[in-house]
Amino acid sequence: MKGSAPEAPPAPAPERSGSSYAAFWEETGAHFPSLKGAASTAYYFECERTLFADFGARLGGARVLKTDLWDEAKNTEILRWAAEQGARPYGVDISFSIVREARALLWPHRPGCVVGDVRALPFPTGVFDLVYSMGTVEHFPETEVAVREIYRVLRPGGLAIVGVPNRLDPFLRPALVGLMRLADRYPYGMEKSYTAGALRRMLAAAGFEVTRTSGILFMPGWLRMLDLWLHTRRSRLAALSGWLVQPFAWAYRRFPAVRRYGYLIAAAAIKPGGPGGSPA
Repeated sequence: MKGSAPEAPPAPAPERSGSSYAAFWEETGAHFPSLKGAASTAYYFECERTLFADFGARLGGARVLKTDLWDEAKNTEILRWAAEQGARPYGVDISFSIVREARALLWPHRPGCVVGDVRALPFPTGVFDLVYSMGTVEHFPETEVAVREIYRVLRPGGLAIVGVPNRLDPFLRPALVGLMRLADRYPYGMEKSYTAGALRRMLAAAGFEVTRTSGILFMPGWLRMLDLWLHTRRSRLAALSGWLVQPFAWAYRRFPAVRRYGYLIAAAAIKPGGPGGSPA
């Protein structure tokens, strides 16, 4: 789940793949407004940093692959943050426009950013210490193929952090997305959601050892969408939605138990076989 747009282009059919799927994301990436600076984007960024800390990700000197570069071009810039902590940043995205924007952002850190598909990652086997995939693999039918690719490129003992939409979101975001798709108002096309148990099982089926689950963005999906719409379309009113976001950000910090109820759930998964099975 990339974020939510104030204006949604027509969504691709669920069965789209190959060149038409790439064309959809190229068009979206070229014209989508930046979500940077929105209150909910700052909250998203805080959640991601908390997730790295809670999952014990060690970034200094680690080769870190991100399975899309949307956040670098449009959203939280989490891979730049990882690079500032000493990681060596790599990324892949199906959109050339997104890769170009991400490269410009990450250029001081000598990034390895390429155009490619997470279902067929253009990297050798076992080369990354950490793979970060948040809101990527749910946007096409072959999710399990993408998860196996994440497993393939990770070194033995390496850590994958995989996040997908939460089917049990208490604020019913999957239902909202479904209604928006029926109205052709959801900008990200197909989007599946999972329970924490289903995410664990999918990762285990690929060979991972799942060590922990958590979540990010404990807040109503409609509030995220409203905040982004105001940020990009009615900036003078954005303080209103920003004020509404703050209680959820406070609860996320103060009460770790609510994190599992975020509208994205996330799992820490280790590829067996490394020294002591330790993460990156």
